[in-house]
Parts: sequence; C-alpha cells; structure tokens
Amino acid sequence: MPSALPLIYHPDYDIPEWNEEHRFPMSKFRRLYKIISEEKSLSPVEFHQPEVASTDHLQAVHTLDYIQQFMENRLDKSAARRIGLPWTEGLARRTITAIGGTILTLQLALKHGLACNLGGGTHHAFPDFGSGFCIFNDASVAARMLLQEGLVQQILIVDLDVHQGDGTAFIHQDEVAVFTFSMHCQSNFPFRKQHSDLDVPLPENLDDDSYLRILRANLPELLDRTEPDLVIYNAGVDPFKDDPLGKLNLTWEGLQARDQYVMECCLNVGAPVGCVIGGGYSKDHEELAWRHSLVHRSAAKIYQERFAITPFQNSPAVA
Repeated sequence: MPSALPLIYHPDYDIPEWNEEHRFPMSKFRRLYKIISEEKSLSPVEFHQPEVASTDHLQAVHTLDYIQQFMENRLDKSAARRIGLPWTEGLARRTITAIGGTILTLQLALKHGLACNLGGGTHHAFPDFGSGFCIFNDASVAARMLLQEGLVQQILIVDLDVHQGDGTAFIHQDEVAVFTFSMHCQSNFPFRKQHSDLDVPLPENLDDDSYLRILRANLPELLDRTEPDLVIYNAGVDPFKDDPLGKLNLTWEGLQARDQYVMECCLNVGAPVGCVIGGGYSKDHEELAWRHSLVHRSAAKIYQERFAITPFQNSPAVA
C-alpha cells in the first residue's frame, strides 16, 4: 500500500463562536478540512492531529512577557488592535494548536518529503507583538525548533502570500541558517516593509504569466545558492484576482501552477517541503476554502507521482 500525503489539522483550528461577519474568515479552516476529507480524488492522504505548542516552543522566537500577556488576555488595547482579532479562550487555544500544527508539518516533511498544514502562515507576528491577524509566528517557531534539535542546518522560507512576511524577515534578519524569500505586492500591507534576505516587490494587477515568469527567474537560483535541508512554503491565496486584500490578478489556474512549480522545484533538488496555507480573504468562505485546497490538490498529485512507489529518502545530514 503506497504511503499517503501527510496533512495536518485539528478541530481547534476553527472557533465555533466566531463572528462570521468578522473580516478574518475563521470558518475557512473547517471548510477546507471538509472539502479535502470528502473528495475521493485527493486520496490517499492521511490526517495528523498536532499537539499544542508549549511556552518553551514559543520562546524560541517570542518574549515570555508577550506570550503571557496574550494567553492571559492582558494585552493593552493598542497591541490587541494591531492584531485585529477579538480575544477569546477559543482564539488562544487555536493559536497554540496551529503553531503545533506547523511544527508537526515540518517534522513530517523531513520524514516523508512533503507535508501540508491546513492552517499556518502567520508571518506578520514579531517577537514581542502581533500584527495583521497574526499572533505568534508559526514558521519561525517551527524553524527554530528544528535547528535547535539539530534536525536541519539550513532552511529556506518561500513566502508567496501577497503581503510581505515582515515578522519572519525581522526574526531571521541575522540568522544565517534561515534564508527568507518574500514575493509580495509592493503597495500592499505592511506599509513599513522589513528586509528579507530576498524581497521581490510586485506591481499591482500582475497576471498569471508575469507572476510565474518572475518566480521562475528567482527560485531555482535561490535553491542553488542556499542548498536548504528544508523549505517552508507559505502558499497564501490572497494574490487571487478577487481577493479583497490582494491587489494582484492571479487566477485559480495561476495559483495552482505556482504551487506545483514551487513544490516540484524544491523536490527536484532534494529539499523536502512543508506547506502552510497563509492568507486568503473573501466573504464567500466556501469558495475561499476551495481556493486554499489548491495547494493540497497539487501536493497530493506530486506525492503520488514521486513517493507512491519509492518512498522519500532523507539525506544522512538531516536524518
């Protein structure tokens, strides 16, 4: 029996009491799980439930004071407003569960070659404050943990959310072991940009062909230069043409071509890939969840083509 693509999800990714009129579409996680779990063409996939991230995990990136203030609902009004999410116990629980999800995603990617979270991508979170719907930085916490445990020596973060991964760039700005690459709309949030190791600012209304041409001009050379043991891929779908927070003009087909290219390009050089879903916004949460499922569809297809017969073999350096 061929091995199955590892997918990571927990029911706590959703908050049942969430106000559906809020700008952040919380129900997309539950809807995404339903779409993937019910679609036969995505089989075989295997769902894994993460454990919550501990305070020690979070302290790999975040200050203890900030962690405690958020978890105990003691942030001042300005700090809470900057995050933009109303605090509830459910939000606190989902936050540390989603961090645990990305940690597990990367662990499984190292073992199987490819793994996808059904959440994650909170790249606007800084060490001592949250921003833009992001509380703790899941990719940075997970990356630091793997490095501290000696499981990897070099990580490449490929952030293709429409917004710059400013928190991620700041956290790793002096860290040689983590290379940050962000391709984002220049005129979009955050309006005060940080310096990633490689930033590729994009003009508004960029279409599929132009976007993919720019990506193809950068990623292969970047993989050659960094030689990563692991790639963390933020597959934000907010570059989509109808996304209310996007300003780019990609279609579903363009997003899927992007996802497939990133994963295949990385796997072609032997770099396992852990995917997080990143940003995506729409009042139609069902359509948005379907849009997010594009990366899982591409991953399932690639996984079967590459690893159904011959399982992924990790290098001795990162075994």
